Amino acid sequence: MTTLGVVFLPQFAPERLRDVARAADEAGLEELWLWEDCFKEGAVSSMAAALAWTERLRVGVGLMPVPMRNVAAAAMETAALERLFPGRAMIGVGHGVLEWMGWIGARVASPLTLLGEYLDALRALLAGERVTVDGRYVHLQDVALDWPPQQRVPVLAGAEGPKTLELVGAKADGVILTGGTTPEMARRALERIRAGREAAGRTDPFRVVAFVLAATGQGAQERFDAERRAWKFPEEADVGAAGDGEAIAAAARRWADAGVDTVVLQPTATEPDPEEFVRFAGEQVAPLLA
Repeated sequence: MTTLGVVFLPQFAPERLRDVARAADEAGLEELWLWEDCFKEGAVSSMAAALAWTERLRVGVGLMPVPMRNVAAAAMETAALERLFPGRAMIGVGHGVLEWMGWIGARVASPLTLLGEYLDALRALLAGERVTVDGRYVHLQDVALDWPPQQRVPVLAGAEGPKTLELVGAKADGVILTGGTTPEMARRALERIRAGREAAGRTDPFRVVAFVLAATGQGAQERFDAERRAWKFPEEADVGAAGDGEAIAAAARRWADAGVDTVVLQPTATEPDPEEFVRFAGEQVAPLLA
């Protein structure tokens, strides 16, 4: 069964999150995802609020840029969310947009090295280990969480380039594929991830999440086409679909067939009714994927 989620875009005002999260929860949608784009909405505060406003909805952040946060702080926040809302908080980390990292004085010379060190340290801290590491970027001296999670928290990571995909396969518990990743691109990405996992000798579960552009309702095709142009996605690329529940479900199946476990529908930034969009996803698309 393919898991279905929706992105609450950072282009939507933060005060809309409560109604969207509650609508998603009531509609039976499985997951709501948040983006931490500079300089819009903070991921941890938004995730905590969305979890508190809902009963069963899983909420993920895809992703938190690792140059912005000390790994110990990220571990503390993640552990607290897991203990407060067991099994419902999902964490994703990644390079972040390098230009944005430069704007805030956090850009590093080797984002790949930082991500690798960060994943190792974060996963170890969340596993309740006491960690000492003196890497190129990550430095911890005899650090352990007083309140580690009571169950395992998978750490996902965003990846696009081949080296990052292999690193994520070796060191993360799952991958987040960005919007604009076609089904064929997803297949190729999974080949690199499998190579990384094999090189690291890993056989444990690994989750694949992909963001897929979607639009429905009046003017759906026009909004979809405008969003494609705004993201500079090639016109011939399969980046999603516009239409009714059948059309969106058919698109989701294309990514599922490529090996994606979780399809997260990405509405257009001009979506006129985000609350109705999550209801549509939960009530008209998700049942077709069961």
